[in-house]
Amino acid sequence: MARPTIQLIRALRDTAKRLDGGSAYKWSHFGQCNCGNLAQTITSLTPEEVYRAAFERAGDWGQQALEFCPTSGYPIDFVLARLFSIGVEQDDVRHLERLTDARVLRRLGVQELAHNRRENVVMYMRAWADLLEEALPVEADWSLAAE
Repeated sequence: MARPTIQLIRALRDTAKRLDGGSAYKWSHFGQCNCGNLAQTITSLTPEEVYRAAFERAGDWGQQALEFCPTSGYPIDFVLARLFSIGVEQDDVRHLERLTDARVLRRLGVQELAHNRRENVVMYMRAWADLLEEALPVEADWSLAAE
C-alpha cells in the first residue's frame, strides 16, 4: 500500500469530495476515471489534459504505472511521477482504477466493489485515506499538507 503521507491523504479526501459534489466522472475516460480524478487533484491538470497525456502511450492506468520511466518524456510519466512523489505506489494505481486493494475493501466490510460507480470510488478513496492516516507517524505535521 502507498506510503502514508499527509499530501496523499488530503489529495484522496479532496478528490472524494469533488466526486461526491458532482465533478465529471466517467470510468472509461482517462481524465475522468478513478485515477484520472486523483491525477487532476494532484497535478491541477484538466480532465482533457490528463486524457491527452495518457493516450500518448498505450495501456490502461495500471499498465502505464508499470511502464513508468521518469526520463521518458511522455506526459503520462509526469503525471505518474507526481502521484508517486506523494506516496502512491505502482500497485496502488491498478488497485485504485479497479477498486481492488484488499485492505481498503476489508475496511469497507466488502469483498468487491463495482469499479465504475462514482459512489464506490468516493467510499474507497475515503477508506484508503483513513487507513493511511492511521499509519502516519504520531509526529506528522499536518501543516505541511497545505504546501
